[in-house]
Amino acid sequence: MNATEPVPLMPVELRRAQAGDVAEVAELFIASQKDALPFLAALHTPQETRGFIANQVFPLSEMWVAEEAGRIVGMMAIVGVHIDHLYLLPGTYRRGIGTMLLNKAKERSQGRLTLYAFQVNARARAFYEHHGFKAIEYGDGSGNEAREPDILYEWRS
Repeated sequence: MNATEPVPLMPVELRRAQAGDVAEVAELFIASQKDALPFLAALHTPQETRGFIANQVFPLSEMWVAEEAGRIVGMMAIVGVHIDHLYLLPGTYRRGIGTMLLNKAKERSQGRLTLYAFQVNARARAFYEHHGFKAIEYGDGSGNEAREPDILYEWRS
């Protein structure tokens, strides 16, 4: 292979997250928020975020990860019918990984899912709307920690 040929992509596999994934998922979460949500003020230190992932997200959610060549490149936390977190490792966008995660959530649902996106996050909004989510409620930010206006989305089969 010469330098002008693209590097082949490895297959991406979805699996349930395991306890040993906590640290890697936390680092992905931190990196993704910094990259995808630059408009948000940092509300927590990286150490606080690591604790949040380990002590709240993992034990209280159905956790799924997307893995490529032994590296976690995507994560999704579902609580009941609500997708609480869906993040990808920076540099892995627009490769179908987010779609794979969303499809797993749809497959495991009872025909209904909800999630929130910030109103200012045009990329996330376009992604969810492309995948059939409809805005059902607009918030002024008073209901989230970031105090950023948000949208509650719903998907029904």
